[in-house]
Amino acid sequence: MADNLPSVTVLIPTRPEQAEISAVTAARALDYPPDKLEILVARGKQPSVQRNTGLKAARGELIYFLDDDSVAQPGNLRRAVEHFREPKVKIVGGPNLCPPDAPELEQVFALVLSSPLAFASSRARYASVGAVRESSEKELILCNLVARRDAMLELGGFNEALYPNEENALMDELQKRGGKLIYDPQLIVHRRPRPTLKAFCKMLMTYGRGRAEQFRETPTFGSVLNFVPPGFLVYALALLPLVLFLGPLTLIPLALYAVAVLLQVLALMPRGGVVRSLGALPLIVLTHLLYGFGFWRGLFTKLKPPGERSNVPVQVEIV
Repeated sequence: MADNLPSVTVLIPTRPEQAEISAVTAARALDYPPDKLEILVARGKQPSVQRNTGLKAARGELIYFLDDDSVAQPGNLRRAVEHFREPKVKIVGGPNLCPPDAPELEQVFALVLSSPLAFASSRARYASVGAVRESSEKELILCNLVARRDAMLELGGFNEALYPNEENALMDELQKRGGKLIYDPQLIVHRRPRPTLKAFCKMLMTYGRGRAEQFRETPTFGSVLNFVPPGFLVYALALLPLVLFLGPLTLIPLALYAVAVLLQVLALMPRGGVVRSLGALPLIVLTHLLYGFGFWRGLFTKLKPPGERSNVPVQVEIV
């Protein structure tokens, strides 16, 4: 019954000039009582600031964060609110999947994103992995995330000096305070990957930079694995002098890595097919190198406060 359901605000950040917003269309089709549902669009050029502004304006007990291109399934909210019947649950999220009608190149990008070798546990953000479980920020992503509004406000919202990874730092803090994060593989939105190789490469570097900046702001033991790609990049750049001065035994890690990549490609074939899986091979390697480069950069970047990132004021609209 509607009286037993919490009120929900769907919060969607978007650019000031954007007219057609696919997330809004999908949000209007959610199977949820209209009197319990509010849809807000926060226009601006700094997503963490936009979300914080929308969070303060929201009236819902729960906030459903969507990116402007996230197409939520109609049953998502009813599915998500069931998890919040346990008071300790603070956040519920699920994967964002590539639409089946996306162009072939984007399908290859999606295969890489869902690869265990390329993205480890974070592949659960891009594929429905396993069963419903208590999880961590490694498996959850802000383009498809439901959160308790009061828990977020208690922490002051997102760290506006971080973008991306502002949600990761917040989820880490919620867990430290005893809150539970739930991953639901069937809480799905459809969202297309980057449309070009250039955009995909830029995204990988941004992810690496964001993780390093998050580590600088809120270091955790869980970030140790994120040092593997930057370490691999250093090894790759130093490989020639290593071989010249220390001999061919220094090629052993590279040989093992090559075997791991080939095995990963073979493992992807039942799901992605031969052509897409072979196309993913060089991109898996590129993922490690570019993420590593972005991570090294993020260790030394200056964290900019919101005013230095954008001077465009945020406008919140009820739609």
